[in-house]
Amino acid sequence: MGGIFGLIVSSAYIGLTCLIAWWARQLADRLQIESNFKKLLLLEGIATWELCATCFELIIVADNYGVSTYALFLFVLTIWWSRNWGDATACPYTHFEDVAEGKKLIGQALVMILAQLAGGLLTYGYSQFLWSLEVSANHRGRAYEACTADLQVPALIGAVIEGAATCVCRLASRFIAELNPAFGSELDAFIGTSLVVAAFNYSGGYFNPALATSLKLGCDGHTAEQHFFVYWIGSTVGAVASVFLFKNPEVRAKVFSLLGKEKDL
Repeated sequence: MGGIFGLIVSSAYIGLTCLIAWWARQLADRLQIESNFKKLLLLEGIATWELCATCFELIIVADNYGVSTYALFLFVLTIWWSRNWGDATACPYTHFEDVAEGKKLIGQALVMILAQLAGGLLTYGYSQFLWSLEVSANHRGRAYEACTADLQVPALIGAVIEGAATCVCRLASRFIAELNPAFGSELDAFIGTSLVVAAFNYSGGYFNPALATSLKLGCDGHTAEQHFFVYWIGSTVGAVASVFLFKNPEVRAKVFSLLGKEKDL
């Protein structure tokens, strides 16, 4: 169990990361980039960098203060991201969802994903530098130690977990966006955080290929092929499935019936 000083340091690192990303978004606005596509590329890179950098620090939080503290941090951060990222998602499969819905060409989606991966790759050196300072005992020796995979189940089961949870998470987000309830962003964050916690000891509960790759690709405990299958194929299939399930009249009828709502199907 880590001490209070270590938790303060981790909180400060997370706050610093969010502040840097906020400044970067302000700069992106001042650049007055005429192409919305190019501006979104930049914002996706910034958002993914912020996501991965904060989640690197959440590893320290989880290891030293438990999953409950980790979940609290994640819940607050998810609300922050929903209110500050704009159209950026920091998540590759959202662009595949757009392709499935005819909103985006596959080439455009792939370029967006490359921008996200670039942002994720920039995270490692930043987090390693902060950890190498060893301001708190929680960071001692962590900057250069070998990482271990979070996949604690066979790859097929891990892919099913990541896919099913991603599908549920994306469906919840879509219905919340459509119904627009009070405290919708908080509800969305609660559902997402709960699913992460539920999958934490099985697949790690990433539900985001860019995040999983930034934090865990190359770690001991799974091969690159297993990583790609679980965190890219699994979650992407789940996300794309949510697109069609959301539009399915029977699914919509059941959801609105459970909620006691009347809505055009």
